Formats: sequence, C-alpha cells, structure tokens
Amino acid sequence: MAVKLICASHSPLMEFASPQEQRKEQVVRDTFSKLAAEVKAYDPTLIITFGPDHFNGFFYDLMPSFCVGIRATAAGDWDYGKAHPELNVPEATALQLVRRVLDEGVDVAYSYRMQADHGVTQPLHFLCDGQLNRYPTIPIFINGAAAPMPTTKRTLALGRAVGQFIQSLNLENERILILGTGGLSHDPPTPQMGSVPAEVEEFLICGRNPTAESRNNRQAKIIAVGQKLAAGDMSVAVPLNPEWDRALLDTLAKADFAAIEAMTEADIRRDGGRGGQEVRSWMAAFAALHTLGEYQMTTHCYEAISEWIAGFGIVSAELKG
Repeated sequence: MAVKLICASHSPLMEFASPQEQRKEQVVRDTFSKLAAEVKAYDPTLIITFGPDHFNGFFYDLMPSFCVGIRATAAGDWDYGKAHPELNVPEATALQLVRRVLDEGVDVAYSYRMQADHGVTQPLHFLCDGQLNRYPTIPIFINGAAAPMPTTKRTLALGRAVGQFIQSLNLENERILILGTGGLSHDPPTPQMGSVPAEVEEFLICGRNPTAESRNNRQAKIIAVGQKLAAGDMSVAVPLNPEWDRALLDTLAKADFAAIEAMTEADIRRDGGRGGQEVRSWMAAFAALHTLGEYQMTTHCYEAISEWIAGFGIVSAELKG
C-alpha cells in the first residue's frame, strides 16, 4: 500500500484577483500544475481530504467539530463544482472509516448530505484538472470557523484515528492520497456570533442554500477586503504573518506534535487570524500520515499574497523508506 500527502492553502480569490507581484501567482499555479501531474501519475485509489467550511455547508443550528461525508456534493460557492457538484464518495468505505474512528475513541459526526465548500473543492479542482469526482474521495470536515472549535489535541486524535483506518486497509494495490487544506495565516471577514446584527446571526445559524444575490454580495465583501489589504489598509483584517506560517511549516516538517498540541484557539487567532484556525486540517492530515510511520516533507512554495488574503503554502510528504 502506498500513501502520500499534500497540504495546501486555499483562497477563492484566486479566480477573482491577481497579485501585483505576478510572480507570486505564477509560483502557486505552477506548483498546483506540477502536483496535479503527480497526482494523475499516482492515480490514487482513495483520497481522504480534511477541510474546513466557511458557513456554506455547516452552520450553528448543529455545528460538529468533525464530520465525515458519506455522500457529498459541492456547495457551489465561488463556482467550484457548480456544473458537476457530486463528489465520488465510496459509501461503504466511508462508513468503515467512521466505524474505525469511533472505535479509536473519537466521536465524529457523519452526513449523507454533506455540502462541501471551497475548503474542500478548490484543492480538488486544482489537483484533479477540475474534475471533483475523478477519484473516490472521502471528505472530512474540521470546524475552523465557528467558535468554540475543537482543540488541537482532539484534532490530532482524529488524524491518528484516520491513520489507523488507513493502516487497516492493508491492501497491496491501494494508493491513498491524504489532503489537508486551509490556512495558513489569513483573516477573512468571517462574521462571529455575538458581535453581529440579528439578521447575520440568523445566517450563521441556518444560512444554507443562499440566493445568487446573497452569495454574490457576500463574495464581493471578501474581494474588497483583499483589495484593501493589498493597498496597505491593515484596519480591515489581521495582517498576514509569514513568520508564523514558516514556523508552523517547520513544526510539521519535524513532526513536533507536542508543539502542535500546545497551540490554543486563542494562540492561533492572535498569530494566524480568523482563517488561521483552518490549519487544523493540516494537523489532522500529518497526524494521519505519521501514524503510518516517519515521513519526509517537501515545501513546494510559500507566498504571502494579500490580494488573496492568504499566506499561501503548498507542501507534500511521503513515508520514509
């Protein structure tokens, strides 16, 4: 059995704004193209992807820390998966994963009608030539937007339980690809309960399936924040934090899970902004891989791109030997 990992930042603004430094955008797009070719050559028999949500598929009417998609479609935000929204979820295998994770002591929710937003669909779009359903894929949601959020300790426990599931497959011809997406440092204008008007709270509680006008208005606000950040207006968001991003990448490369476990929600918010909470997806992905053995991580690119409101990093990892 072969196992590989790819973790990447995401930003829906990639299709709506270009950095003043065009080199940065080219580096990111070239990296995705290179890794897409590698994924195609690898031809995974199963993708397990950890990703967040941005109040497109998960809301405060019932907010789990973790949720496995037994059946899933793209939420359609930022047009990802709008034409062909179905993900190719192997239902029986997803249920086996849920059973194993529960047996390992991690209480995980599961959904027969998951709506996966760009936190899951954008990386699949770039790594699978726009075909979200090209490979059998099990999406695993990790709450990285709706406070209070799961601790880093429980996030690592989830990743390790998924690693145990992968190990249990033990099929000679299995080729597993673990994806983690989110972060790194960024601070999009995600509304927070307790600090917004009643109508916004209502959206955060039950805002599924918005009208096209509502979705466009929301996306326009995010585009505007990126433009202001690029113009030097730091009043609209916590600035990107390349030092924190690189330190986190170094921590993951060294498999220093004790340091990760020590990180609190408040620490991440202070250093990485609201969107920095999404790094839980990277943590779970690396914990899953590390359960199978020691790994070697390669950083393919890192660029701080204000126009995309993202410290944008892309890495891969393979088991040693």
